[in-house]
Amino acid sequence: MINGLTMDDYPLSLTAVVERAERFHNTAKVVSRRPDGSVDRTTLGACAIRARRLASALAELGVGDGDRVATLLWNQAEHLELYFAVPAMGAVVHTLNPRLHPDELAFIVEDAQDRVIVVDESLLEVFESFRHTHQFEHVISITREGPTPDGMLDFESLIDAAEPMVWPTLDERRAAAMCYTSGTTGRPKGVVYSHRALVLHSLTAALPDALGVSARDTLLPVVPMFHANAWGLPYAAALLGAGLVLPGSRLDSASVLDLLADEQVTMTAGVPTVWMAMLDALDAEPQRWDLSRLDRLIVGGAAVPRSMLEGYDRHGLTVVQAWGMTETAPLGAVSRLPADLEESGTDERYKFRARQGVAMPFVDIRARNDSGDFIEWNDREMGELEVRGPWVAAEYHNGKGADSFTPDGWFRTGDIVRIDHRGCIWICDRAKDMVKSGGEWISSVDLENHLMAHPAVAEAAVIAVPDARWGERPLAVIALRDGAATDPDQLREHLGTEFARWQLPERFEFVTAIPRTATGKFKKITLREQFSAADRP
Repeated sequence: MINGLTMDDYPLSLTAVVERAERFHNTAKVVSRRPDGSVDRTTLGACAIRARRLASALAELGVGDGDRVATLLWNQAEHLELYFAVPAMGAVVHTLNPRLHPDELAFIVEDAQDRVIVVDESLLEVFESFRHTHQFEHVISITREGPTPDGMLDFESLIDAAEPMVWPTLDERRAAAMCYTSGTTGRPKGVVYSHRALVLHSLTAALPDALGVSARDTLLPVVPMFHANAWGLPYAAALLGAGLVLPGSRLDSASVLDLLADEQVTMTAGVPTVWMAMLDALDAEPQRWDLSRLDRLIVGGAAVPRSMLEGYDRHGLTVVQAWGMTETAPLGAVSRLPADLEESGTDERYKFRARQGVAMPFVDIRARNDSGDFIEWNDREMGELEVRGPWVAAEYHNGKGADSFTPDGWFRTGDIVRIDHRGCIWICDRAKDMVKSGGEWISSVDLENHLMAHPAVAEAAVIAVPDARWGERPLAVIALRDGAATDPDQLREHLGTEFARWQLPERFEFVTAIPRTATGKFKKITLREQFSAADRP
């Protein structure tokens, strides 16, 4: 019998990822688009070298072990350098979402106790809206035009004046990065990622049946670097040597499509609302962009309607659905078509692809029903999804939200799911968005996806509204395509091909556009406030 350690106890720290980028990936491109539309070009290796100087500059400012360095930046090369420098020096990179309300930003920086903040010049107005609420020891500005604002330090000057840091040896379980949840139910909560979690996430995300990242890829993360680490793509690129195209603040369909074509991107990632708008642009001008190198579009953040899968298939582009949360770093499952379904009928293939996928290796899943019993894995029973794994949060920062974690260490996602015999997750709804009518559940997600398959409908959101007789009833909020027309009776007829009569909404409200959260999801809390009055007809 052999006892004790028989293999090298090598730390799984992001330092190894940064060093690999420096040593092996000096030809892997990093393209960063500026607000004026121009692009800067560098490489992963060059960013890693600059990160050593950046880390030394931060250390001279007093940043030490475990200190939080906030970023108020877009997807840009300087953000990548901070992704490298701050964790590798032993501090914690804390990304801030500039689309949040100033009150939320004020709460987050105070809760995180950020010592230093790095701000892009295009976001100075956002910074000023909450600056007075928290005492930052240093404010660093990325300034390309004109002088550095008074009272701020210049990012480039700090790097130019610093000597390269020799990276310290770090424990793999120490904090590396920090993101906050979107706060759709109460105040945002901080999720702290360890070095080990992000290294393992990067390795498994690159697997062929996951995102399939390799050195032959060029990645364009439309998902922001301030949202769940851009789904881990920057670290996966650094580990594997994939090129990165960082779109900056401009995310309109035409400019994203320009980048995809000009930079010969092979993989991109973002939320469904981005890709629905981009599909409209492609349908309007199908010959404008050469996307022959684009192999896959990773879509997450909300369920993907079949109509979107079919739409991109028309253009020869493959949508791959993924599921995850801020608390899962974020990748939890990926929907890759199994080999035995490749020759099956069209409906069966679309049915599988519209689901959220099979759990990633090392991610365990289970679901409980309302009675607290674990559900069987089939297409019928529903329950709340619970997960655990090496990159799944075990608690929130400062011990908040303890009720989101089970006594035996699983994270309660708040997603109501079915899990089929393959272990494929099918999200029926968020627990807070399910409609309980007459004691029976109605999935808002299923209704939304079928509504968005109607040719006149651009966007659809379904909410529960109070009902004196049934408790709750579904209400559909509809945004029509430009120049299109329909009415509630036609939409009910369309839904009636898939849903029982009692599941159909009595009310349809037509709006110009459906409000979105700061992460691009439909903002249902606003819709509830606007439309849920019980005495409306």
